[in-house]
Amino acid sequence: MEINLKDHRALITGGSRGLGRAMAESFALAGADVVIVARESDVLDETCSSLAAIRPSGKFLGISADISDVGEVERAHTEAVSFLGPVDILVNNAGTSNAKPFLEVSAQDWLDDFNLKFFSAAQLCRLCIPDMREQGWGRIINTLNSAAKAPSAASCPTSVARAAGMAMTKALASEFASDGVLVNALNTGFLVSHQWVTRWQSEHPDKTFEEFTEMIGTKIPMGRMGEAQEFANLALFLASDAASYLTGASINIDGGLTPVV
Repeated sequence: MEINLKDHRALITGGSRGLGRAMAESFALAGADVVIVARESDVLDETCSSLAAIRPSGKFLGISADISDVGEVERAHTEAVSFLGPVDILVNNAGTSNAKPFLEVSAQDWLDDFNLKFFSAAQLCRLCIPDMREQGWGRIINTLNSAAKAPSAASCPTSVARAAGMAMTKALASEFASDGVLVNALNTGFLVSHQWVTRWQSEHPDKTFEEFTEMIGTKIPMGRMGEAQEFANLALFLASDAASYLTGASINIDGGLTPVV
């Protein structure tokens, strides 16, 4: 099946590395113009250069912004629309793993995590949906994780913020389905990304990264960590007309790790 995103305009948060970059590259290859949002301007520039090399005729822009700040969210959206035109594919992919024992989670930890992972996504949905409704076509993909469905001990605040994202996914899917705006979520398990590089460097510097990922892979039913491109392949499908009857879904992409469907 060939996916064609020609004439579509995508905005991807957390788009400069890992899963976000893999999605940006896949969308670009399929014909979409893409704006990526992240904090580090040098990494954004390098990723945009990669996108331009994939499709020289495309339009690609990196916006440096801290989307845990509502003003920065609005600025990023304004710049994206000014560059691309109305956004019709929104991927809320920003976030980091932040899990600790409940009694160690401060009030500020809760606020910071929800601002980054939930409120930024809600605000971008609020900003993008009116244009999607007017066009009668839109795709929203929310990157969550397995803890949204199956939280473990010492998983706050991340598990709760991601569960809120899953509830919002279903609520928006129900509200805007008749407008042609489809909203779905992807729940990650252990996928190779920059977060795992950081964890490897801090926790297992005695191992090579390959040895580290092989060790993590033993915890997964499929026996290996997933690749960013495998995640991007599913996101590409959800962003396309091939997924025209799919909305309100929260799909595990985790090699069988999550104990619930």
